[in-house]
Amino acid sequence: MAAGEERELVDVASAIAASAAALLRELAEEDVTEFERLEGPAAALPSATPTAPTTPRSPRSPRSPVTRVAAMVPGTRGPISWNGDRPTLEEVRTELGDCQRCGLHEGRSKIVFGDGHANAGLMFIGEGPGEHEDRQGLPFVGRAGELLTQMIEKGIGLPRRDVYICNIVKCRPPRNRNPLPPEVSACRPFLDGQIRAVAPRVIVTLGKPAASLLLDREVAITRLRGSWQEYQGIPLMPTLHPAYLLRKYTPENRRAVWQDLQAAFERAGA
Repeated sequence: MAAGEERELVDVASAIAASAAALLRELAEEDVTEFERLEGPAAALPSATPTAPTTPRSPRSPRSPVTRVAAMVPGTRGPISWNGDRPTLEEVRTELGDCQRCGLHEGRSKIVFGDGHANAGLMFIGEGPGEHEDRQGLPFVGRAGELLTQMIEKGIGLPRRDVYICNIVKCRPPRNRNPLPPEVSACRPFLDGQIRAVAPRVIVTLGKPAASLLLDREVAITRLRGSWQEYQGIPLMPTLHPAYLLRKYTPENRRAVWQDLQAAFERAGA
């Protein structure tokens, strides 16, 4: 095995280990103490057999582990160019097509692209579809989605149809686990395309994974929430995921999320 290929294998292993460590930190942060036992072989998880990258890397702009892995996953394509123009959501969805860029397509029922106003001032970004979303092809329509709708419509007084809602990945991960780095990388161009298409005045990230991805660093969401951040010049408000609220439906958490959404609403001028 050539030294370069060995280095790439080490990079893949390091990225997967970092993802596992991040998941453990998130579970500890959210006081998760029990797991549903997975049945069947470990092969249910998507594989990621590496191949050497075809483009040189610049030492001045090192890639994150997620980006490195994406370059080595079979079936993924290079960065998608929107030709310098603002795409429409229809163009982004057409480019996504019947996506088979990562292993998540093997277990999905429907692609869950996004939902809402094409020119929304507020854009909500979560982690990935769940069971109900997978069946209906719409984001946030299960119990967590019902709570999010209440947070939007009753909390800040906007019809849900007036905001835009999507997820990091467009297919449901098995057993609702966190998306793996190759899966996130495969979907990343389409998330970026959605952001460019909608051009929101404010982004609200729901939970740790979405905030960590857009801020390009691991975050502790219970500490970061409520503090203004920025993504490509767009103000970004990280807040708690509705699923977290369902597990810890305390007055303090509800008040915190309401304050976050109210601040986002006011800044967006929605």
